[in-house]
Amino acid sequence: MAQWPWRWRVLLPLLLLHSSPVFAQEGQDNDPSTLFKRASEMMNLRKYDGSLGLLNAVLEVDPNHSEAYRQRASVLRHKCRYKEAEGDYSKYLELKPGSSSVEKELSQLLQAQNALESAYGQFESHDFSKVLEYINKIVLVFSPNCLKAKLLKAKALLALEDYSSVISETGFILKEDEDNLDALLLRGRAYYYLADHDVASRHYQKGLRLDPEHSELKKAYFGLKNLLKKTKSAEDNAAKGKLRVSAEDYKAALAMDPDHTSYNVHLYLGLCKVLVKLGRGKEAISSCTEALNIDGELVDALTQRGEAKLLTEDWEGADMGIREALMRAEKQLKLSKRKDWYKILGISKTASAADIKRAYKKLALQWHPDKNVDNREEAENMFREIAAAYEVLGDEDKRVRYDRGEDLDEMNMGGGGGGFNPFGGGGQQYTFHYDGGFHGGGGFPGGGFPGGFQFNFG
Repeated sequence: MAQWPWRWRVLLPLLLLHSSPVFAQEGQDNDPSTLFKRASEMMNLRKYDGSLGLLNAVLEVDPNHSEAYRQRASVLRHKCRYKEAEGDYSKYLELKPGSSSVEKELSQLLQAQNALESAYGQFESHDFSKVLEYINKIVLVFSPNCLKAKLLKAKALLALEDYSSVISETGFILKEDEDNLDALLLRGRAYYYLADHDVASRHYQKGLRLDPEHSELKKAYFGLKNLLKKTKSAEDNAAKGKLRVSAEDYKAALAMDPDHTSYNVHLYLGLCKVLVKLGRGKEAISSCTEALNIDGELVDALTQRGEAKLLTEDWEGADMGIREALMRAEKQLKLSKRKDWYKILGISKTASAADIKRAYKKLALQWHPDKNVDNREEAENMFREIAAAYEVLGDEDKRVRYDRGEDLDEMNMGGGGGGFNPFGGGGQQYTFHYDGGFHGGGGFPGGGFPGGFQFNFG
C-alpha cells in the first residue's frame, strides 16, 4: 500500500496531460530504465511536462541515475527554470566528474539565465530593443520553451508599437496554451492599438471568463467599453445638434487614452468638425492639426482646418489649406489605383527585410511556372507580380519612396508592375537559371534556390 501515493504521482499527470498509453505491465511501473526511455520519447515530442513527471519518478526510484539528472536539467533549461536546472547539472557532475559536454551545457545555462535577468533589467529601463536582442539571440536559443521570455518579448514589442509582431508572438503562445491570460491580454492590447476593437474585446472577454477578477483584463475591457460608449455619445449628440455637449464628449474620449493614436485621429477630426460648426475657429484649427500630426494624409482634416481658418479670417491660410486638401485627395486617388506590394507578398507594412525576403522566396517557389505546368499562364502572371513586389520592397530606398507615396514610374515599374517582366523585356533585365529539378526544403545558399534554381538580378 505504501506504493500507491507514489504511483498516483507518476500516473495522474500522464493521464491528465497526455494520451499515451499507461504502462501495461504492473511490474514495469517502477523500472527506471522504462521510465527514462518514456521520458526521452516525450522530450523528443516536446512534451516537457510529461517528460518532467517521468524523470521525477526515475530519480525517486533511483536517486543516483546520472542521465536522468542531465535530462531533467535539459527539460528545466527549456522551460527556463534555471536554478533547478543548475542543481541537476551539478548533481550530474558529482556523479560523473569531468564531463566536458555537461560543463558546456551548464555554462550555456548560466549565459541564458544572465541574459534573461538582463532582459528584465533593460525592460525596466525602457530599452526595449535591447530586451529583444537578449531574448532572441540568447534566451530563446538555449530555452526555446521559455514562456517567461516569450511573454517579455511580446511586452517589448508592444512597447515598441510593433503590434503585428505582438499578434504573431502571442499567437504562438496561445497555440500551445489557449487559456494563457497574459497572452490574451497582450494580444487584445495589440488589436486595441490597431483600432480593431471588436477583436480586442473578444480577447479580453475570453480572459475574464477564465478569471473574472483579473485586474489588468478588467481594466482593459472596461476601459475600451467606456471609450466606445463616450465616442458614441459624442457622435449621437453631434447628430442631434447638441454641439457643446458633443465637444465635451469628444474631449473626454480623447483624455481616456492619449496614446491610442490610430483611434484618436478620428476623435480629433470629429471634435474639429463640431468646433467648426460652433464657430470656435482657433480650437478647431488646433484639433484638426492634432489629427494631421497623426495622419498627414487625412484630407477631411485639411478641409476642416481650411474652414476653421476662414473663421479666424486667415484667408491665405484657408486658401492654401483647401488647395492642399485637393492635392492630397488627387494623390490618394492615384495611390488607390496602384498595386499593393505588401498585399501581394502577404506581409504587413512593418515587415522586416528578412520577412520580405522570406515571403518572396516562399511565393517564388510556389508560383514558379516550371512548377505550375497546368496553369502556366496564371503562374507567370503571379510570378511577375511577386518579383515586381520584391523589386520595390526588397530595396530599402525604393521601399521608403513607395511608402511615402512617390511615383515609381521612373524606376521602370510601370506604376503597377505592368512594365516589369522578370522573364525579360522592358525595364531592368532579370535572368533566371534553372539547372535541375525543383526541390523544396531547407535554406537557399548564396541567395539561390534548391535544385540549381538561381536568380541573377542585373
